[in-house]
Amino acid sequence: MRRNKITAICCSLALLLCGCTFQSNTSQQYTVTLVAKSTQTEFWLSVFAGAEAAATEYNLDLNIIGPDAEEDYETQNQMVADAVEHGTDALVFSAIHYDKNAAAIDAAAQAGVKIVAIDSNVASDAVSTYIGTDNYAAGEMAAQAALERLGGELNVGIINYDVSSANGQERERGAVDAFTRSGRAKVVSVINTLAEAHYAQADTTALLTQHPEINVLLAFNEPTSVGAAMAVKAQDCAESVFLVGFDSNVDTVDGIQDGSVDALIVQNPYAMGYLGVESAYKLLTRKSPDLAPTVDTSTQIVDRANLFSIDSQKALFAFEQRD
Repeated sequence: MRRNKITAICCSLALLLCGCTFQSNTSQQYTVTLVAKSTQTEFWLSVFAGAEAAATEYNLDLNIIGPDAEEDYETQNQMVADAVEHGTDALVFSAIHYDKNAAAIDAAAQAGVKIVAIDSNVASDAVSTYIGTDNYAAGEMAAQAALERLGGELNVGIINYDVSSANGQERERGAVDAFTRSGRAKVVSVINTLAEAHYAQADTTALLTQHPEINVLLAFNEPTSVGAAMAVKAQDCAESVFLVGFDSNVDTVDGIQDGSVDALIVQNPYAMGYLGVESAYKLLTRKSPDLAPTVDTSTQIVDRANLFSIDSQKALFAFEQRD
């Protein structure tokens, strides 16, 4: 009897020690830093909401940072360096400049940091996976939105953002190729503007004044779309200019209803944030060391005909306000 009691006590202690060891191994909390292109737009609010949901699910310490201006790649590079210095384990990164952000990302990887790219890729072999829109296909979709809804000859003006951003250039290339294949569309002018609504409004107004023959406008991200819609409304040319914008914003959604916007190419930023952080977790824990090199988060067209459908409403209003 005494021997059995001693054996039972020893077994209990062994199980307790095993339990303590297991808890210690699973309670490690990794730090992930999301370096965005901006922290100001509704697009990025949706990215952050998805990222925070994944961080909560996987017990990650998540830091979200980004520059004030969407053209400020130097600040992004410094943020990357600072995050590495402070011991981040992984970076979820959206590049402002495809080439000039690359050295900072390479240096982070050399320091042992795992790299996931979302939304806008960077010229670095250190990126384990890119999660975002198929931007060439999205550009084609924007062109098709105009081609399928308008007859006759199309004279197109394109409002793009930073010329160094990979996704903006891919969208432009997809749109131009689709218009060229159609045989009934001419791209009259392409402009690059700062990714802020008031700059985009001023540059779109100048474009329409210089080229009154333009009857189709394409704007390739949220701030340029808001600015282009403001210009169309101010110029009172909604009846003569068909505007296709990108992303979800209260102003452009209102524009669909008042006629200043005709269609929106809506991405899935919530999925970019969620899958970006989830992928960082998988890399850190070796849950899935061989991630797909590219994950397409899909896009859809929203216009007046489907604005109030359940799918459109979910796509348009996926973001959450952050404290």
